[in-house]
Amino acid sequence: MASSKIFSTFSNSGVGMYASYFGMQENPFNLNPDPRYFYLSPQHQEALNSLIYGINEKKGFMLITGGIGNGKTTLCRTLLARLDGTVESALIFNSALSDLELLQTINQEFGIAVKRGRQTKKRCLDALNEFLLKNYAAGKQALLMIDEAQNLSLNVLEQVRMLSNLETDREKLLSIVLMGQPELRELLALPSLRQLNERITVRYDLKPLDRANVQTYIEYRLTMAGGMDRVQFSREAYNLIYRCSEGNPRRINALCDRALLIAYTQDVSAIDRKIVKKAVKDVGETYFFSNGRRAAVSRFMPAPFWVILSLALLVTGLLLLNFLK
Repeated sequence: MASSKIFSTFSNSGVGMYASYFGMQENPFNLNPDPRYFYLSPQHQEALNSLIYGINEKKGFMLITGGIGNGKTTLCRTLLARLDGTVESALIFNSALSDLELLQTINQEFGIAVKRGRQTKKRCLDALNEFLLKNYAAGKQALLMIDEAQNLSLNVLEQVRMLSNLETDREKLLSIVLMGQPELRELLALPSLRQLNERITVRYDLKPLDRANVQTYIEYRLTMAGGMDRVQFSREAYNLIYRCSEGNPRRINALCDRALLIAYTQDVSAIDRKIVKKAVKDVGETYFFSNGRRAAVSRFMPAPFWVILSLALLVTGLLLLNFLK
């Protein structure tokens, strides 16, 4: 019955498979980095404020790091959505670039036309510098954001450092935000990148959400989708979501999305611990737990089971020792 219900609505291209059932305008737990659904936890607000400060004060280099799924890309898009017409911005997602390709991509993102002929680093830099000077003369700022910056080669990172030399006698012409996974901090700590590392004046490391913010995060997204009044998560469900996701927003989305789908197929609106456990199994336990060597199933086993099992093993061991004697 559950599967037939799913397939009967599969062709619906409107608000989504379960969204209309819960009275929602859209799916609240999409994995896309939608700024409308960006939950500003205290740390995300602080990270956003740090970036805005760095841009306004023309601090040059800024660094945002965090684990996969902790909200770096959504933070980036939220920042861009809040910029006004006084800031020209360029966003680079593909970090697998050579130094020349990086310059070409930056110019492309800023809408800079390079003179005809073979494109060289000098031609690209000259065109970029000319654009930045005109931008500065017009009273505007320029912002370059590079996502997944941990994938940049040493040569490209050195080229990024050289971009900070584009300045007037008083101010930097370009603000640069490097965003990446924790390995980016290790990369920047290399002796060969010391000059770049020392120029980074604004830094923030995004951590997973704590238990209270996991619940607020879920409720915020449900409210944004218009379904907060139709869906109820139990306290035990919130606790299990926190434990399984380890506070990672991307994992929370994946888990809640599956939990709502299961609730929809069961014709219920209450998400309890049982539904969350089934959602974990459906998505795959290995997706949720960072320590692969830890038996994920142990998180769901009642404590008395392990007590009984331990006692049984102890008794068996003692009997075996007596028998060997």
